[in-house]
Amino acid sequence: MFPRRCPPGGENAAVIYTTTLRGIRKTYEDCSAVRAALQGLGVWFKERDVSMDMGFRQELRELLFVRARYIGGPEEVLRIHEEGGLEKLLDGLPRAQPGHLCDGCCGDRFLPCFRCNGGRKLVALTAAVRCPECNENGLVPCPLCR
Repeated sequence: MFPRRCPPGGENAAVIYTTTLRGIRKTYEDCSAVRAALQGLGVWFKERDVSMDMGFRQELRELLFVRARYIGGPEEVLRIHEEGGLEKLLDGLPRAQPGHLCDGCCGDRFLPCFRCNGGRKLVALTAAVRCPECNENGLVPCPLCR
């Protein structure tokens, strides 16, 4: 029923691509609605915020994947949820702990780079070079909850 298309690390997980930027209101609201549906079902999911990391934008295909299967964009996911099918798709996946936030990032899933402190540059003896550890925003994935 759902085509097999696996995002990185999504073999046995729910993966959602979102944005926390509110520049395009409908996109932000769609992402928030799907995130709320997953949270309401209590399932643990990998959220990849494309506004926080260019790498997520490059791997982005659609919105929700479950066990390496593409489920759909916001309209399809919310329709499946309203029809009661989303819980069945998520059955057997790890459950989220209600109210639990990561001790490292408080749920943001990213931290300022430990090497350059988010500045994206390292100063060598003669020149400043781009920090190889962080993304374009000076952030690294949280080592505790990635």
